[in-house]
Amino acid sequence: GMLRNHKLAKSISDVSWSEFFRQLSYKTERHGGELLKVDTFYPSSQTCSVCSYQNPLTKDLSVREWDCPACGSHHDRDVNAAKNILRKALEDKSKVA
Repeated sequence: GMLRNHKLAKSISDVSWSEFFRQLSYKTERHGGELLKVDTFYPSSQTCSVCSYQNPLTKDLSVREWDCPACGSHHDRDVNAAKNILRKALEDKSKVA
């Protein structure tokens, strides 16, 4: 209900997200792992995880499944995004190392 108040909504959401991220970072470090981040604006669900074609027709978030016009692969938006985020995070990590 508090998120319906437009003056408070952004602040509450920001605090919730930063607290979640803080706890996730703590748990990851505590168990000897590392937390990798990917840029918020990386087009993970619009990019084909098979051939890396960026499909401009998938900007609409209501499109839950799509076929890549370049290679013909069929994608579930969320699974495809997860594959792309993992690949991008590992690429970014290897560039730093």
